[in-house]
Amino acid sequence: MTAASIRWEMPGQIGDDMEAVLAQSTGFFRERPVSRGLAGAFSAVWVHRLDDLAAPPIVITPDATIDLQWIDGRFRIAGPDKEPQIERPPAGSVIVGFRFRPGVAAGWLGVPASEIVGARLDLAQLWGTRARELSDRVEAVPDLAAIVRQLENIIGAHTERRDVLDPLMGRAFDVIGEGLPPQTPLVPFLQRHLHMSERTLRRRFEDAFGYGPKTLDRILRFHRFRRLRDKAGSASTAVLAIEAGYADQAHLIRESRRLTGVTPSALAGGVAPT
Repeated sequence: MTAASIRWEMPGQIGDDMEAVLAQSTGFFRERPVSRGLAGAFSAVWVHRLDDLAAPPIVITPDATIDLQWIDGRFRIAGPDKEPQIERPPAGSVIVGFRFRPGVAAGWLGVPASEIVGARLDLAQLWGTRARELSDRVEAVPDLAAIVRQLENIIGAHTERRDVLDPLMGRAFDVIGEGLPPQTPLVPFLQRHLHMSERTLRRRFEDAFGYGPKTLDRILRFHRFRRLRDKAGSASTAVLAIEAGYADQAHLIRESRRLTGVTPSALAGGVAPT
């Protein structure tokens, strides 16, 4: 079993555990910032090309993001996820993904994020003929870089005509991502910071991110730990857990199993979080 190949425990999805790999640890994966015309709605564009001979099942762990993807000649929406997802792409598949900025996807897509939690669906299921018209503008070209540029231009032209930014939810995402002061109750802190009632706060989070503040906090805290671990190298997991905002190492391990299906030490053989 390779460093990135793990016995993943995926209760409720595939029954027994199985051998799979982290999505970005197989095949070719590259990511870069989007072009200027897309920067208001998207943070990055990435390309994932699976190996031609064989493509193992891949695991996508929750990262509180939503992607617009181009795959098999169609646009697809992925996420947001609350638990790890298993996908089985065909060998040689090429996926081009555009990652929405926090809180933007709902306005761009025209549906609350809560309606697409854990979903992998054709954009046509949301937009009908509008999605097909968008897809029809993409011309078949052999060069992958040219396809990416073409997609950026097409998506950018659509984005320029839409007011999709939600600065308040973007700020809420950043506040949670940075981590609250120790022993600070999350929801009351956000209410004061964003000047919202609890009911409005929860509704806005469901619309923008697909789930409430506590779930978003859990996901972003775990990614904060992964970033700290990647920078710290050989530092103690227990120390990094506290620094990331966990009560202790046992708390971290429970959350890691819940969000990824494995312990932090097992996950360490994979790739860094995006």
